[in-house]
Amino acid sequence: MVKAVKGNDRAHRDLYGYGPTPPRVTWPGGARVAVSLVLNIEEGSEQRTTRGDPVNEPVYDMIDVRNDGPNLTMESHFDYGARAGYWRIMRVLEQFGATCTVNACAEALELTPWIARDCVRRGYEISCHGERWLSHAGMSREQERASIARSVARIAAVAGVRPVGWHTRCPHTEHTRELLVEEGGFTYDSDAYDDDLPSIVEIGGKRHVVLPYSLDTNDMRFQRPDSPFVRAKDFADYVNDAFDWLWREGEDVPRMMTIGLHTRTIGRPARIAGLESILEHMTSRGGAWIATRAAIADHWRTAFPELVLPLSPS
Repeated sequence: MVKAVKGNDRAHRDLYGYGPTPPRVTWPGGARVAVSLVLNIEEGSEQRTTRGDPVNEPVYDMIDVRNDGPNLTMESHFDYGARAGYWRIMRVLEQFGATCTVNACAEALELTPWIARDCVRRGYEISCHGERWLSHAGMSREQERASIARSVARIAAVAGVRPVGWHTRCPHTEHTRELLVEEGGFTYDSDAYDDDLPSIVEIGGKRHVVLPYSLDTNDMRFQRPDSPFVRAKDFADYVNDAFDWLWREGEDVPRMMTIGLHTRTIGRPARIAGLESILEHMTSRGGAWIATRAAIADHWRTAFPELVLPLSPS
């Protein structure tokens, strides 16, 4: 008999997961792979001394780090995503009729309300990427609870809809998931990187869906100093290889795949063809259900009304 997973009834790490017999789900249209395109909106919510932060954000294409004063080059780099990258990505998604989940930091969305309005108009899901593009590591339980509440209120105010999904900038804390369930409006979170299928956990008597995220099929790898992604084709080939393998496995056990995107990254003219090639490959091959994360979470919850992960074998 499978024992339900409740909060902290077991160690926080599960090295067994579904084991050799993952559950079979029927995705809409008989798709082999549920594909989640996640467009992260972080511009303006990054660390910067001009905002009063002690340091400037170090994650970007340039390698120089300056924390003794403003790094206006870094800020300009982030601005590109909101000014140009976003609209270029929208044109490619329109070309293939693809939807996406817009994973937005509350402060970034407040600074770009036209993006919030445009996403809602297009029918995209707006999920919450935290109040700012900052990790919750080091927050007390009370501080994190308050930050989550503010994030929801700020996004709802600018977008007119409240988020039902959550993804912390790594790392999250041991309290994050419990606080999301306690808040009451979240149906899923993406603070996991441990599988190619969703899972359901029971916390506080509620069933909560965990949708795994991915940092390898993610355009942020363009920004690593030793990155294998240099040209658009590098990114497209890697993501397409991942999709093809999951597509093969999906003949027996349908899978899920996440593709992480950033307006300031894939939105560059030398990189955007990578996204175009990925969507062309998936749609021409068939077998992909390109859906929002909220739709995937709802489908999984409906398909498996009692499912929780089994305990690791003794």
